[in-house]
Amino acid sequence: MKVGVFVDSENIRRNGGRNLRYDILREFASRDGGEIQRLNTYIAIDDDRMHNDTEYAFGLKDFLGAVRSAGWKAVEKKVRFYVDEEGNRTSKANVDLDMAVDMLLQSENLDKVLVVTGDGDFVQVVRALQNKGCRVELLAFMNVSGLLRREVDFFISGFLVPGLVPTLGGTAPWGKIGSRVRGVCHSWKDDSGYGFFRFMETVSSGLLVRDTRLEQSPYVSAFVHKSELPLETDRMRLPDRDAVFEFEITEGRSGEENMAAKNVQLVYKYS
Repeated sequence: MKVGVFVDSENIRRNGGRNLRYDILREFASRDGGEIQRLNTYIAIDDDRMHNDTEYAFGLKDFLGAVRSAGWKAVEKKVRFYVDEEGNRTSKANVDLDMAVDMLLQSENLDKVLVVTGDGDFVQVVRALQNKGCRVELLAFMNVSGLLRREVDFFISGFLVPGLVPTLGGTAPWGKIGSRVRGVCHSWKDDSGYGFFRFMETVSSGLLVRDTRLEQSPYVSAFVHKSELPLETDRMRLPDRDAVFEFEITEGRSGEENMAAKNVQLVYKYS
């Protein structure tokens, strides 16, 4: 299977994907044995700020260097400024257009396209790619278009991919005792006051095998008591696969509970 990945860098950065690990994103895209053909990320460049803001200039240089060293093509688009009749200055960079055109043209040699954005403007592009025979997957973080989520063949929150973006601390690698991970509540018994979180232990094939009891499933369950849930949690809506939680992994209290979740925080709720 030939795979192409297209990242709307600015949209992702502004919506929860700051410090995204491009090496892990590549690993995720090829998880089913896919052969990577295209790795494109689209970046708006503010020339004025490059000359006047040293921190911005050095940060952008480091970012571009890191992305390219990970095997990605960084497609740069200059920000242009316009002044309307009332003297208001606005900026515009047609990154979306460049990305859309590249996806359509380069899909001729692809079987699967991973789109990394939350922008609903890509809905028509997704439909066109599917009509050409491509499987289209979507990865995004916050403020994701509901229509875009429903249009693609598969959506996953980037928060759930191990190590893709940093967690809030933790003393061990993702999935190990002492680490912080992100997952969803897949089972809840409110009358008993407990349930289970499910999280992806490692990037691998079989993402649709969500039964953690099966050997081929990349997911693991962790016991959670109601006292560990954040105050804003509506327990009457649990289980809720659209609510992403971050939590610390500790040892379970019995042989049936290998892992437990502590210090739980709500990261994001998809609508």
